Amino acid sequence: MARGINKVILVGNLGDDPEVKYTQSGMAVTTLRLATTSVRKDRDGNTQERTEWHRVKLFGKLGEIAGEYLKKGRQVYIEGSIRYDKFTGQDGQDRYITEIIADEMQMLGGGGERSERAAGGERGYGSSQRGGGAQPGRAPQQKAPVEEGFPDDDIPF
Repeated sequence: MARGINKVILVGNLGDDPEVKYTQSGMAVTTLRLATTSVRKDRDGNTQERTEWHRVKLFGKLGEIAGEYLKKGRQVYIEGSIRYDKFTGQDGQDRYITEIIADEMQMLGGGGERSERAAGGERGYGSSQRGGGAQPGRAPQQKAPVEEGFPDDDIPF
C-alpha cells in the first residue's frame, strides 16, 4: 500500500537564466525561476490572470542539461515533487522555502529549435541519473525494445 503521492507538473516560462552550482563532489545543482500563469473569468465576466513563481531544483546530468540549454523566457515542462524546508535567517527568524525537485524536464516552444527531453533518476543527491536525453546536433538515444506477449499471470496486480 502506498504511503502517499508527492507529484508536481508545471508548464511555464523561465524568469531568469538558470543558476548552476556544483557540489564538492562535482554534481551540478541548477536552480530555475519558473512562472506559471492561470486565466479565469470573474463574476463580471472580466478576464483575470494570476502568475505564480516556482523555485525548481535539478540535480546531476539533468541540471547540467538545463544549465546549458535553457535561457530566460524559454517555455519548459517540469515534473517532480514539492519540498518544504525551514531554516534560521541571519536575523534569528525562522524562514521557510518551497522548492520543486525536478525528476524530468522537457524544453518546449524553443523558437525554431525542436523540443528536447531529459529525464533524471532519483532526486540527485549523489545517485546516478537515468539518461541524458537528446541534445541539439545529436541523434536521440534509442530506448531498449519492450518485450511483447507476456502471460497475464506475470502481472503484479
